[in-house]
Amino acid sequence: MSDSNIHQKRIYIIITAVAILGGIIVIRLFSLQVVNSKRYQARAEKQYVTPSGNIFDRGNIYFTTKDGTTVAAATVENGFKAAIKPIDVTDPTQAYAELNAVVPTAQADFLAAAAKKKNPYEEVAVHLNQQQAHALTADKIPGLTLYQDKWRYYPGGPLAAKAIGFVSYKDTTLVGSYGLEEYYNDVLSRNSDNFYVNFFAEIFANIQSTLFKNTASTGDVVTSIEPTVQAQLEQTIAGVQQKWSSQAVGGIVMDPYTGEIIAMAQVPSFDLNNYGAQTDPGIYSNPMVQNVYEMGSIVKPLIMAAAIENHVVTPATTYDDKGSVVISGKTIYNFDKRGRGPGTSMQDVLNQSLNTGMIYVEQHMGQAMFKDYLLNKYQFGKKTGIDLPGEVNGIVSGLNSSNDVNYASAAFGQGVAAAPISIVRGFALLANGGYLVTPHLATAIDKQDGTVKTLEYPKTGPVLQPETLATMTTMLTHVVDDGYHRAQPRYTVAAKTGTAQIANPNGGGYYTDRNLHSMIGFFPATHPKYLIYFYNYYPKNILYSIQTLGDPFFSMVQFLANYYNIPPDR
Repeated sequence: MSDSNIHQKRIYIIITAVAILGGIIVIRLFSLQVVNSKRYQARAEKQYVTPSGNIFDRGNIYFTTKDGTTVAAATVENGFKAAIKPIDVTDPTQAYAELNAVVPTAQADFLAAAAKKKNPYEEVAVHLNQQQAHALTADKIPGLTLYQDKWRYYPGGPLAAKAIGFVSYKDTTLVGSYGLEEYYNDVLSRNSDNFYVNFFAEIFANIQSTLFKNTASTGDVVTSIEPTVQAQLEQTIAGVQQKWSSQAVGGIVMDPYTGEIIAMAQVPSFDLNNYGAQTDPGIYSNPMVQNVYEMGSIVKPLIMAAAIENHVVTPATTYDDKGSVVISGKTIYNFDKRGRGPGTSMQDVLNQSLNTGMIYVEQHMGQAMFKDYLLNKYQFGKKTGIDLPGEVNGIVSGLNSSNDVNYASAAFGQGVAAAPISIVRGFALLANGGYLVTPHLATAIDKQDGTVKTLEYPKTGPVLQPETLATMTTMLTHVVDDGYHRAQPRYTVAAKTGTAQIANPNGGGYYTDRNLHSMIGFFPATHPKYLIYFYNYYPKNILYSIQTLGDPFFSMVQFLANYYNIPPDR
């Protein structure tokens, strides 16, 4: 090979090496300056070194509006905190007066901090904005220093509080507590160690990871919660609680096809930005997934559907309703103890919510079929897999025996208990083609490396045939139109109410004066868009669910129809 060829080959090698090196630098610079710009900006802000050596950081949680725009539900607020070195505070009373003029502060707390002369650092004010920080800097209070600070902030305050959760200390570490903050804590957490790394070391560090694989697991959580619908739901249930002096009221709006939770709310609730003001920690829990209730008559359509699926009954099947049935020596009554007589149809059973009719259905199904559908096919009482912490299994042990009373009671929703989200999932299959979906709030993770991970959730089925589903939709529409006389002028609505006795945990049996009201349904019944569920725990001086939840339920139907401009189907 000639000298010129060798020289030319060396030039090509050098050019190739430079090109590769340049490409690596460009990719790494893009990672540093664009993909991870927020993280490095945060590092830059840490020039205001705090005594802890760290500044709090965490990923965001987002609501999603109906047009697909994301709105912050949980974010990180930037600001300052003020601390004193007590030994340098020459006049504690004067120092307090100057601080209090800018940031209202408890005098006793400040003076107590100033008295700790051996301590090098005592925080006296937190969550300060830029204006307050400038004012305190101008005052030049002896012994007082300002530090860069960040903290968790919830722009909606109480909005979706029990679904979002909050951040609190576990030992000496800030972690997610309750709700999405806890469930997605590993995704939302940030590592704030290793403040400074040489620039070129950053460029060449982990080149293999940067170029060839994505190892990032942290990011922001995007949810399906629609903030306007959430606010409307919260306003609605607050009105129910106020009107009926209820112990608790809750509601869910869900897409029955995908399992996406559009809104989830309970009262009483709390303000996420002031969660520490609560004296009862029980208020932080989410009853939709962490409590179980005997659901009452909203279970009846699922039992009826199983019977129709297996040709045990049809809507026109009749029986002689005597108002009560004796099972193994125990008398079980209709809600009003009245009989409707011979010729009472299965449609009448749902329209008038007749317990005797559901016992007729259960007896003709047989215990094996009944149990198989309720526990296996509908998975009633099992965890749904919703992305919220603390979900509990239901109580269905009564069906593990052959006790006739247990099965008769379960046919109208007593004696078995489940979390509300479980009945929501079960009822959704009547609307979505017979599939058991996984209810969920998070739809995507916006990862720190700039990629988006769309979350996918399992669904099983179908467990019911289209003919059965069409029959049940028609029956439940008749329940609304003819049973409750609440036909909507522009939309068909398929729904059912339930009034269940509340178990007495102390003396056994049931309270005689306490009920759980519930109502669940979907609309438009012919082409369902949304499933709506309400529960009303221990309303005062009122007996039936349709009386306390009928107006709220149908007002929510109208709100959703108008807000989403849903085409009418009647």
